[in-house]
Amino acid sequence: MAKQPLISMRPEARGLSYDRPAASQIFGFIRDAIISMELLPGQMISETALAQQFGVSRTPVREALIQLSNIGFVEVLPQRGTYVSKFSLEKILEARFIREALEVAVVTQLATNSDEAIRLEAVEACEKIIADQKAAAAEDDALTFQNLDDHFHQTLASFTQYPRVASFIEAEKAHMDRVRNLSLHVSGQYKRVLNQHAAIIKAIKAGSADKSAAAMSVHLKDVYNILEVIPQEHPEYFV
Repeated sequence: MAKQPLISMRPEARGLSYDRPAASQIFGFIRDAIISMELLPGQMISETALAQQFGVSRTPVREALIQLSNIGFVEVLPQRGTYVSKFSLEKILEARFIREALEVAVVTQLATNSDEAIRLEAVEACEKIIADQKAAAAEDDALTFQNLDDHFHQTLASFTQYPRVASFIEAEKAHMDRVRNLSLHVSGQYKRVLNQHAAIIKAIKAGSADKSAAAMSVHLKDVYNILEVIPQEHPEYFV
């Protein structure tokens, strides 16, 4: 019997592109496997197996795992190996707190932007993302839905014209990513997220700072509802 691959080899992963560093591509594939729960919290990751799977030396795999360790997705234990990090309630709640502070400021700034053209451009871009999310939800494609969710928040941040804001949000959301993906399998979660995104954009379009801030706050506090369910259903995933 053929040996089961460590992670699913989607068509684009069968051969790494020569126009981008191998480590960054492997990082993306492993990150997606962790977010989609192909690699489960606490699961051991073999550098050798990954190197064989991607057809590369262990060096780019090791570089990718270091990047994943830096954002909290894997844990390297000396003399024991590399493991997918388990969920930490403390880190998830801290990340939510920081993201709310940043993203409420983002939507408030957009809603009150005196340049209406910029505000409407942001609204149109996000409305297109929401439409794409609806299509992903219809296909029950949780990973695509979450990637679009990330794109939604990154797009809002990019229209503040403060380049570091998007990178700060990206850094802090790592601890929420996997539990958010897992939550999409909870009944009604797709619809709830879509409605929350729509409320945020409606408030920005109307130029209401208060309503924009309130809608974003509600959206990011939704993790509290998720954390009432997921730890009970999957206690083995938490430290």
